[in-house]
Amino acid sequence: MLPRTVLLIILLLFALASLASGLMLGSAQLSLGEVTGALLGNDTGLAQQVVWQLRLPRVASAFACGGLLAMAGVLLQVLLRNPLADPYILGISGGAAVGALGAMLLGLSLAAVNGAALLGALGAMGLVFALSVRGGAWNMFRLLLTGVVLSAGFGAVISLMLSVAQTSEIKGMLFWLMGDLAHAGSPATAWGVMLGVAAVGLLLAGSLNVLSIGELKAKTLGVAVLPLQVMIFLAASAATATAVMQGGAIGFVGLLVPHLLRLMGVTDHRWLLPMSLLLGGSFLTFADTLARTVAAPTQLPVGVLTALLGVPALLLLLSSKR
Repeated sequence: MLPRTVLLIILLLFALASLASGLMLGSAQLSLGEVTGALLGNDTGLAQQVVWQLRLPRVASAFACGGLLAMAGVLLQVLLRNPLADPYILGISGGAAVGALGAMLLGLSLAAVNGAALLGALGAMGLVFALSVRGGAWNMFRLLLTGVVLSAGFGAVISLMLSVAQTSEIKGMLFWLMGDLAHAGSPATAWGVMLGVAAVGLLLAGSLNVLSIGELKAKTLGVAVLPLQVMIFLAASAATATAVMQGGAIGFVGLLVPHLLRLMGVTDHRWLLPMSLLLGGSFLTFADTLARTVAAPTQLPVGVLTALLGVPALLLLLSSKR
């Protein structure tokens, strides 16, 4: 088992490698020197246009989405005390998908699609929260069941939308449902939310460690459980909604990354959250780079690549553990 400091350094290097490869690889191959020159403003030619206008926004969006989904997975697994919890378990992505696909059916602009996805995610989040709190207490079983029921309902609505959509619209809708960063906008908001969620998570890390061993024990040790649960829910929901709005419904990252790190011996949330941010961001950045290069000029849905890469890695690590 690697020391946590060594593992953190490895993940930092992995993150830098993922960002560099994302900027270098594509239909126009660039060297590391060309990418560095473009970033520093020393190259004003084609390399600068490719890096600043095409690749940097997409690579930064991929890293932010991966980091957000991984941290949301960590937070929800603590909140629900369920190892199968992932960012989409509470129906937030389903609400976002209904909003986004509805906007696509109406032929609205990309900005309107993103806005509709955000409204759908916020609506689902508010509904789950309202139905889960009773008499000043939060029932985790009701929370989980509400999320599962909403996800099933949203899934039915999504199937209905796909069945009535025109043939020309279906491909774009399916790409959104499987994750697509080709049309990701400015990554500034996603990075701001990612850093904000990371800061909140680190401030709550000690309480998260206590809550993970049980709600009753946390109360016994003096943790204000209900306010902590509300903050976890809001932080995880904000991370999920932002990632979905930026890149669509990209699956498996929020479930895979926390378990990979826990199987490596990282259980303290003071280390688990920043490591999840780095590994989730790096993983999705590498997957998106493959999605746009492995079958170029055809681009693949990045959610398919995350599953194809993540499933064997997790199974291999599970098979090596008792």
